[in-house]
Amino acid sequence: MGQTFGNCLKYIQARQFDLEAFDPAEAKPLQTLTTLGESDRAMVTAAYTFFIATAYLNDAAGAAKGVDVSHRGGNPGFVRVDGDTLTVPDFTGNCHFNTFGNIEVNPRAGLLFIDFEQGNLLYLTGRAEVIWDGDPAVAAYAGAERLFKFHVEQGIRVEGSLPLTWSTPEYSRFLEATGPW
Repeated sequence: MGQTFGNCLKYIQARQFDLEAFDPAEAKPLQTLTTLGESDRAMVTAAYTFFIATAYLNDAAGAAKGVDVSHRGGNPGFVRVDGDTLTVPDFTGNCHFNTFGNIEVNPRAGLLFIDFEQGNLLYLTGRAEVIWDGDPAVAAYAGAERLFKFHVEQGIRVEGSLPLTWSTPEYSRFLEATGPW
């Protein structure tokens, strides 16, 4: 690994976890999808956190070439689902714009949603686009500086995948400046 730096902590909801007994040889069934089903939409709209992976793959970039994986967080329901398109508000963070810079030059992205109650995982791949400040759609999200839209192309759902139990989340105090949508 040549480079690394931390994500902005402002919108991370703190939790503690405990490892449950599990059999590492037990395979969990994978369910592939090309469109979001009702349970997928429910998982996304209930989420208060997810992770996004983007990449800048230009060979001429030298040390700047690589992958960015970052956290996005908000109040439960901060991700809006319209069919197979997710809309996500973006708030003030570390101002590095690695994720959004990558999206501008390479719209391919991957998202990971975690159901902390059931241990389910939802992996989504597709194309993302940034909706910059000044677009009227941004004003619909209190506290947002910009949005991004993610268009689902395919995904994998794994039920009961995480052998962890989690404490109740301790919500970030910065969420008070964001609204319910």
